[in-house]
Amino acid sequence: MRVSVTTDSRHPRQRGFTLLEVMISVLVLSIGLLGLAGLQASGLRSNHSAYLRSQAVTYSYDIIDRMRANRLSALSGTYNIALGTGAPTGTTIAETDLREWKHLINDNLPSGDGAASVNGGMVTVTVQWDDSRAKGSSTASTTVETQL
Repeated sequence: MRVSVTTDSRHPRQRGFTLLEVMISVLVLSIGLLGLAGLQASGLRSNHSAYLRSQAVTYSYDIIDRMRANRLSALSGTYNIALGTGAPTGTTIAETDLREWKHLINDNLPSGDGAASVNGGMVTVTVQWDDSRAKGSSTASTTVETQL
């Protein structure tokens, strides 16, 4: 018994993908995955920047709460400290508060520093840190200023 196979000219047989089609598919997939990786990296940078900003606000309110606990000393100006000055070395409550606060900022924010001033009844707290990782420049100092 002999079986003959005839091909129908109206429906050509498919023989699979060509190498060119596979290479184009891989290229398109690779470009998509690279774009996804770039978005992930950008999201991580933005998230870290937001975390640092939240920490700075928390540290601002930390020194303000310490001033509220030692109100008379704060109103007399013992909590006044400028950016770029080292932490006080004394043993009074205000000096201890400022020393702990400056160390918190310096330890937890990149190149972190803080300033506080009391003028009359107005308190101004400034927290500054280096946010160059998120902004993509070598000198990207970010500052949060809180006034109460």
